[in-house]
Amino acid sequence: MISFVGAGPGDVDLITVRGRRLLEKADVVIYAGSLVSRDHLTFCKEGCKFYDSASMTLEEVIEVMEREYRQGKRVVRLHTGDPSIYGAIKEQMDLLEEKGIEFEVVPGVSSFTASCAAIKGEFTLPGISQTVIITRLEGRTPVPSSESLELLAFHKASMAIFLSVGSIERAVEKLKQGYGRSDVPVAVVYKATWEDEKVIIGTLDDIAQKVRDQGIENFAMILVGDFINGKYERSRLYDPSFAHGFRRAVK
Repeated sequence: MISFVGAGPGDVDLITVRGRRLLEKADVVIYAGSLVSRDHLTFCKEGCKFYDSASMTLEEVIEVMEREYRQGKRVVRLHTGDPSIYGAIKEQMDLLEEKGIEFEVVPGVSSFTASCAAIKGEFTLPGISQTVIITRLEGRTPVPSSESLELLAFHKASMAIFLSVGSIERAVEKLKQGYGRSDVPVAVVYKATWEDEKVIIGTLDDIAQKVRDQGIENFAMILVGDFINGKYERSRLYDPSFAHGFRRAVK
């Protein structure tokens, strides 16, 4: 069996219990070395073989997977965060399926939720936003024109922007166009849950300069929206005047 496992955002304790158990039993681990902490590998058994996929092509990764699988080995493909978000796992799974190779996917904690935790925030605040948009700025990998940052920002939803801090000035200009104002709160979280984590708080007016002053060019999440410090309404979930299937309303 081949297991695609989300390693979590950084801290090795944020992998799931299932993911850790699979690592402990693995004969082979293919990990994204540019993003995944090598500390995860210390939980593997003696004799486990490691492959850093940072320098490998898709074909090389699949070749290792197939060879080890055919030999009856347990293979873990270790991805950063949650593999379903910018993990490029679909193309791997499709090739494995063509070859009749069994696989599973074990979810992980994404860096966008870890970043929200770092600022002690909540994306879905009543009266502010009930929607979270996960996106990225176009770069070497394009995005559909219907998903341009300014169009998405027009919805005024909470936003988590991946892989874009290196072009934060361009991102800010697009966000200003979409939100229609420049005082929108922004948080940039560098390496959420890692030992060298940094949190920078600002607005669309000043966040780009603050980020540049810190020398941050990658490995950071951009969070945007009034959920960061806006005035919100009380949740009905715990409102005594609001009844639901598990509680009567208090008159």
